[in-house]
Amino acid sequence: MWAILIGAALIIGGFVFLFSSALGRRPSDPHHMPQGGSTLEPRREGLRFLGISQNWPALAVIAVGALLLAFGRYS
Repeated sequence: MWAILIGAALIIGGFVFLFSSALGRRPSDPHHMPQGGSTLEPRREGLRFLGISQNWPALAVIAVGALLLAFGRYS
């Protein structure tokens, strides 16, 4: 029972840790796009913020939590 509760807490904590960088940022100043209009997206960042190299600690916590959920009922 405790393994399942700890696993669920680790998964939730992993997701909070994963999204904490996005949640903690202040919105950027809007800049104008070449096509017209404005956007709050950062310039030329692309999808680098989704990379495993920056998010591996949170993904490891989520994986440990998933293992505890999967195998917690056997202990």
